[in-house]
Amino acid sequence: MQISASEDKIPVVGSTSTPQCNTEGLYFSDGRRKVDYVLVFHQRRHSSIRCPVGTSVSQDRLSIVSNGNFPQSVSSDAVAGRGGGMPGEEAANAGEVFMELGFAGGSEPTEPADHEMRLIRQEFEANLLEAGLEIERDKEVKAHGPSFTRLHAPWPVLCREAEFLKIKVPTKTSYELKEESGFGSSMSTIWRKLNQPFQPKVPHQDHERTKFLSHCFSRDKLHLYNITSKDTFFDNATRGRIVYEILRRTVCVRTCQTIGISTLIAKGVYDAAFPLHDGDYRVIGHLEERNDRQVLHEEWARYSAFYKYQPIDLVRKYFGEKIGLYFAWLGVYTQLLIPASIVGIIVFGYGVATVDTDIPSLEMCDERLNFTMCPLCDGACDFWQLSTACGTARASHLFDNPATVFFAIFMSLWAVLFLEHWKRRQISLSFSWDLTGIEEDEEHPRPRYETILLQKRQRKQKKKKNKKKNEPEKQEDGTVTGKDRWRQKLLSAMTAGIPTAIDKLTWKDRLPGYFINVSSILFMFGLTFSAVFGVIVYRITVSALMAMSPDPETKSNVRVTVTATAVIINLVVILILDEIYGAVAVWLTELEIPKTETNFEERLILKAFLLKFMNAYAPIFYVAFFKGRFAGRPGNYVYVFNDYRMEECAPGGCLIELCIQLSIIMLGKQLIQNNIFEIGIPKLKKLVRALKDKGSAETEKEEERPPQQWNLDHALAAFEGLTPEYMEMIIQFGFVSLFVASFPLAPLFALLNNVIEIRLDAKKFVTELRRPVAIRAKDIGIWYNILSGMGKFSVIINAFVISFTSDFIPRLVYQYTYSQTGTMHGFIDYTLSYFNVSNFKPGTAPQNSGDITVCRYKDYREPPWSPDAYQFSKQYWCVLAARLAFVILFQNLVMFLSLVVAWVIPDVPKTIMEQLKREKKLLVDVFLREEKEKFQLIQSLFAKDTTLQPGSHTLQPGQGPPIPGRYSTLPPGPTQAGDGGGGPRARCRAASFSQFTRKNPSTLPRNENENSRHTAV
Repeated sequence: MQISASEDKIPVVGSTSTPQCNTEGLYFSDGRRKVDYVLVFHQRRHSSIRCPVGTSVSQDRLSIVSNGNFPQSVSSDAVAGRGGGMPGEEAANAGEVFMELGFAGGSEPTEPADHEMRLIRQEFEANLLEAGLEIERDKEVKAHGPSFTRLHAPWPVLCREAEFLKIKVPTKTSYELKEESGFGSSMSTIWRKLNQPFQPKVPHQDHERTKFLSHCFSRDKLHLYNITSKDTFFDNATRGRIVYEILRRTVCVRTCQTIGISTLIAKGVYDAAFPLHDGDYRVIGHLEERNDRQVLHEEWARYSAFYKYQPIDLVRKYFGEKIGLYFAWLGVYTQLLIPASIVGIIVFGYGVATVDTDIPSLEMCDERLNFTMCPLCDGACDFWQLSTACGTARASHLFDNPATVFFAIFMSLWAVLFLEHWKRRQISLSFSWDLTGIEEDEEHPRPRYETILLQKRQRKQKKKKNKKKNEPEKQEDGTVTGKDRWRQKLLSAMTAGIPTAIDKLTWKDRLPGYFINVSSILFMFGLTFSAVFGVIVYRITVSALMAMSPDPETKSNVRVTVTATAVIINLVVILILDEIYGAVAVWLTELEIPKTETNFEERLILKAFLLKFMNAYAPIFYVAFFKGRFAGRPGNYVYVFNDYRMEECAPGGCLIELCIQLSIIMLGKQLIQNNIFEIGIPKLKKLVRALKDKGSAETEKEEERPPQQWNLDHALAAFEGLTPEYMEMIIQFGFVSLFVASFPLAPLFALLNNVIEIRLDAKKFVTELRRPVAIRAKDIGIWYNILSGMGKFSVIINAFVISFTSDFIPRLVYQYTYSQTGTMHGFIDYTLSYFNVSNFKPGTAPQNSGDITVCRYKDYREPPWSPDAYQFSKQYWCVLAARLAFVILFQNLVMFLSLVVAWVIPDVPKTIMEQLKREKKLLVDVFLREEKEKFQLIQSLFAKDTTLQPGSHTLQPGQGPPIPGRYSTLPPGPTQAGDGGGGPRARCRAASFSQFTRKNPSTLPRNENENSRHTAV
């Protein structure tokens, strides 16, 4: 991209000393100022670089830009040439040189779009300078590839923004945390010793019993804070967050009517903007010299550290509270899966131990009972013996036994316990991370919202202009007098600066988006149900075709083959639709035009969760509650497409099929998404990106210096939010809680997956993603509400699974109502109804019926010799009443126990409440002591005034009473030096307004402050 000499001359403030070479690439070229943020844009040149005759090569040099203390109102004469508006000696003394970033000849053609982008960047970066940031650009203008603009926030800017953002920082005052005494203390000591091998080796974790009081940063109370070094007082994550706050509120008024870096990235002005990592993640040298990124990689982001606790405090320090809360939540969820897995293994072990003594299974496997069952299909299928389904019956008992009911109640209470435990953990983290009492950060509108709003304003202005043109002249009629015209002009001038209702979008503007949202979501639901119905049709048709096969082995394996292949097809469809629904949810949310990022994220989460929930659980819901319910009976079956019978459950019940469906979908989804989507696809993208950059990199390899940290970070993938990570775990939580009665081993497989998931996500954040901006968050947001809703929903689902899908209720009814011996003997005969083979419809009876006159089928119906033949029997209504009663009893019992658990476990730990009260008292004492010292100082000053000579008791301008331990964070400009700081200090709330006094270059005092000394390279 060509930058003309008259457009992009930037003043460089500082001396001309040689810069220090910093090998880490985390500092400006002077080796002192940190790179807090990086802006990236691509040069798009359309011809080769030609240097005009007479142009000095030194024009293409590194430009280090000051923080805004240079004069902005430079005359055109001064801009046109080097120091043209100022004598050479004065320019040298003031340390100001005008550096050109392009060629004066302007021999390269540029596209109009490139020229517009350059102008926008110039205005934006000028406003950043005005906000106090310091800028360093690339040394050379590349023909192709990215160009980097580095940003640094000096100490005054950090202090100003930290006060504006109300960032809490530790004070000098500390106190010892209360230690337990007696038996509790000895138990805690033993527990700490046992936990020692599982603790990560993170430095500066020795002072666990000492806590420093924290207070919102204030420039008036710098003496309260333990400021050992201005460079390290604010850590890198906080510095990056401060610069990001300036970037997102800086405006471009003259060029594009936009605000914030997000809008500029959306418009293509910049390609990316990100803070830097703390260097390479590989440890080179002594272990004691590791940076935070290397510590996280060694102690957290390695699969060999799977047995260790997570260094949550360091994760929060490096990535911010929002990401820290995600990993803390994931850790709590994984820890609580351990007891659930143990209980699930015990329940499964009980099923294995009692399978040989289960009377219904033994009766089904007993060939002497000789239950002749009705055909599984029309015409081609023969009668079959119930004893051939022995294996299915034995497998069903592994998951359908009395212990399953206990496990369902346990898991419902476990979900409540998990949420209550997380609330306590979240409050503890909020206290230790100084998040108590923080206010929500002010959010700026999203780029799309601003664009739509600007278009609406332009349309309204255009309508007004057209209306004025079309209005007839009324002066001739005398209807508008001169006085009325003057009044109209006055009213329009008065209302010019008042924002009107057009400053926001109304529901009318969003109505088309809402309509498309509703219709699209309904269409997606229909698509999901169509996929489920398609798999049902596949099962029915394949079952019929395999039943007609002459091969007896094929006939005997019909049910296993059809079930396994259908579940695999379901899994593939779910994975494909998952990706489609994720993209559709983003598109639908954009159509709603949410105003802020928080609003956008919440709407996106709800849509994505709704679509993915239906996609993942629709096949499972069908097997659990619909399969076999509408199949009909022999002689009166329900048909699909008039040819194929609706499928029925296996002789052992639908619970074993539900278990197979749930296990394959859960394990396949976790295995494929974790290994292929989360590991394989990022590596493939990285390989493609490397191959794409290989060609251009080879041509510049010889003259290129070693890559700096901003080059390395730009090659990483961009951070796209935590929604996919949370969504994956929420869907897994549904598998663990909703249908856990059918698959007690689900918590175990979830635990094994999460142990790998934590390290996988950690490795991705540390090594494969650019460093995200540290965002403050008090909780996990809308995800907690979704978890709470799923926990309550799981109670109802498990109640219906136990009562309607399993045989638990029919067994209880038989044992205590119809059994003559009070045992389960005769239960299989009780559940089978009779059918007279002569009642088959023509063409549906088996071809080789032999001498069979009656067959059996699983249902509660009257026998053919009854007056009400084939009607539901009294046993059916008795079992149905018992099932409904169990649902009500189970739901109310679990809800009551959940309320008891929530009541017994307080949300705020007692120790946290005591520490909060103690901190408030200590803060009050600190401020009272400060006021007392201030009062004593004023008294001593007045006492000194009485000893002075008459007429000399007044203070001179700029000689205010010196308060020990206080120093200003602003440059001593005219306001401070001239007025003595008596007036109120202006707090800049937007980067588009000036924080520094603009003066003429000739009147600018030399060495105004420490921040005006910069290096020209």
